[in-house]
Amino acid sequence: MALAAFSSDPARSRGRRHAEAPAPTRSAFQRDRDRIVHSTAFRRLVYKTQVFLNHEGDLFRTRLTHSLEVAQLGRSIARSLALNEDLVEAIALAHDLGHTPFGHAGQDALNHCMSAPGLDWGGFEHNLQSLRVVDHLEERYPAWDGLNLCFETREGILKHCSPANARKIEAVDPGGVAQRFLDHSQPSLEAQLCNLADEIAYNAHDIDDGVRSGLLTLEQMQAVELFESHRLEVRAEFPDLPDRRLLYETIRRMLSAQVYDVIAATREAIGAANPGSADDARRMGPLVRFSADMRRQSAALKRFLLANLYRHPQVMHTTGQAQRMVRDLFDAYLADPRQMAPKFARRALAAEPDRPHGARAVADYIAGMTDRFATREHERLTGQRLLA
Repeated sequence: MALAAFSSDPARSRGRRHAEAPAPTRSAFQRDRDRIVHSTAFRRLVYKTQVFLNHEGDLFRTRLTHSLEVAQLGRSIARSLALNEDLVEAIALAHDLGHTPFGHAGQDALNHCMSAPGLDWGGFEHNLQSLRVVDHLEERYPAWDGLNLCFETREGILKHCSPANARKIEAVDPGGVAQRFLDHSQPSLEAQLCNLADEIAYNAHDIDDGVRSGLLTLEQMQAVELFESHRLEVRAEFPDLPDRRLLYETIRRMLSAQVYDVIAATREAIGAANPGSADDARRMGPLVRFSADMRRQSAALKRFLLANLYRHPQVMHTTGQAQRMVRDLFDAYLADPRQMAPKFARRALAAEPDRPHGARAVADYIAGMTDRFATREHERLTGQRLLA
């Protein structure tokens, strides 16, 4: 299928950090996708928390299944908008590579450890860590660290970045992936699309997992307009449908409605802006979007999930235990770096007495852990098992 003039063309990529000859059978973005799929960090996602910790059940989403769902939604939308599907897929598969064990609970705990009062150790943020993974921490090639991905893929991975962190990145990579956070331009349309596909995916599958877990009920969900309008349609069409199938079909229709809304609203925005190239689109406001009404409904769903699922007492209890484990691991490794895997221990010991660099080695090690490895390590170091 012919791509639009405003899509990202791999033949016109801004290139890689280290020059490489092009692949004979794959575009630059296809090559990025393949490198991501074969990375160690990607395999670890199968045992990293989405909402429910890995030990809580075999059927709940993980960071890996979430990333696959984002890629599927993203490619579907990209095809309808004549954007580059391969770039969308690469960004989607890599966007959570920097997530800690135990999901956002782990991230918050690690950020606290790296930015406690009186410390200036740089904090921790999973988008920035995802970029560290693909730029530095993966060790698969003889001539460089990282995966040496294209600018466009790296730009999409860095979804959020504080001005302070952007200035640090800009100092070592002028005009690179952090510049847009300082000049307030936009990423590629493919990156914008991945951001929205991420939101659509996690809202839908968090409903599914929440009901499956018993923490949410179909009765509660009736308070959510975006869900309830489709549930009523399904119930009218299939009066005797069992609740499980009713839930699946409602979520399927809800997903479809959001996808079609994004396609229609984005086409309208692109038509009005009329970008002539990918760089033109970067200089415009966000063009990949919901309609105003769908944005309102999506925001209401997110508020509902925050109040009723993410802050449910059972989730908060496991969140507290997970955060304690991350803090305990950080303190133990910082006190004795030799307890870490050798390459991280060497980094931390070589950094002494430069405490911030030693702490970053500890943060990198913890961030790369799966839920179950972090749980085992915590038990080994403390003799306590917090998550049965």
